[in-house]
Amino acid sequence: MSSRTPPISQPITIRRAVARDAKRLTRLVRGSGAYAGKYASAVAGYRVGPDYIEAHRAFVAVGADEHGGRVLGFYSLVLAPPELDLLFVADEVQGRGIGRLLVAHMQSEARAAGLDRVKVVSHLPAEDFYHRAGAVRIGTALANPPAVLWDRPEFEFRIPSE
Repeated sequence: MSSRTPPISQPITIRRAVARDAKRLTRLVRGSGAYAGKYASAVAGYRVGPDYIEAHRAFVAVGADEHGGRVLGFYSLVLAPPELDLLFVADEVQGRGIGRLLVAHMQSEARAAGLDRVKVVSHLPAEDFYHRAGAVRIGTALANPPAVLWDRPEFEFRIPSE
């Protein structure tokens, strides 16, 4: 028996996030299993508000059919300085290709914006994902108490021109 989760067989649409997505995105962040235990404080009061969505290039992955148009994941790209600020995939659909789909979309958006690289300050449990998705480790972001109590790996996606 394979330990890999099969890809989602239904179509996934990536669209620009809108203000009405804010509560769902906040629930996705706060409910992330990657932030359980010692990491829970990092997202306990986190809010993805309509103002955040309006100010950033935030995109959501929405499932069709079996997922009823439900938000399965999202990311936020900041252009100056270039950074992947947030990337979350719902726990129950992780390992099914949605994260890679979001990264590919982010790279396309970054390329369209004229960026040649995008930085990511990774959450420790996501480090392997970013490595597998093609990001290159460039350093370490040091802990910044009381907001962040642990060091975090820094990555960079290099965005080749087409």
